[in-house]
Amino acid sequence: MKNRILVVEDDRDIRDILLLNLELSGYAYSAFEDGAAALASLDTDCRYDLALLDVMLPGTDGFAMLGPLKSFGIPVIFLTAKADVVSRVHGLRDGAEDTIVKPFEMLELLARVEKVLERSGKAQKQFAYRDLNVDLSARSVTKSGVPIHLQPLEFDLLAVFLRFRNCTLSRDRLLAEVWGYAYYGGTRTVDTHVAKIRRVLGLNIVSVPKIGYRLED
Repeated sequence: MKNRILVVEDDRDIRDILLLNLELSGYAYSAFEDGAAALASLDTDCRYDLALLDVMLPGTDGFAMLGPLKSFGIPVIFLTAKADVVSRVHGLRDGAEDTIVKPFEMLELLARVEKVLERSGKAQKQFAYRDLNVDLSARSVTKSGVPIHLQPLEFDLLAVFLRFRNCTLSRDRLLAEVWGYAYYGGTRTVDTHVAKIRRVLGLNIVSVPKIGYRLED
């Protein structure tokens, strides 16, 4: 089942691009431009794994929404145009999981969403992609129902692509996610493992010249 995100953002352009990227990354969502309307909706539907809240909202601002959302067990990431430390500390001190300042890189926001979902125990554990089924807990992969054996690093690399599908991932980012920041080998090792995953699983992992790779739906 897809993780479901509550998005409350009154800037239409930001909201639209945010929703597009959430959808491309495999998340379900509900979106509001007014804080009061979003809170009212929780009386009939509070099944969210995470909330992305703009701080400055019409009706009820993000800070005022934090308490009610916490009472429903919904972790919060604040989106704010305020870069001052006071605003950021305010949200974190009151119980937000994270704060990200606009303008932000979409890949960074998606990575923070994933980390919060992991910390809260709500991260998606199973992925279905075309004819693949991937179970992160069991570390198993099946293709059209047939078990496929992957080496540990190959499995971890596949998991990163599935979490951030349709996003361009640099080789350095892939090294950091899979091999860790302490790894000092060259980025060619990424190319070798990507080639193996492509060959074994037949995935549409697109090469992005001079940058890295992108798993496309």
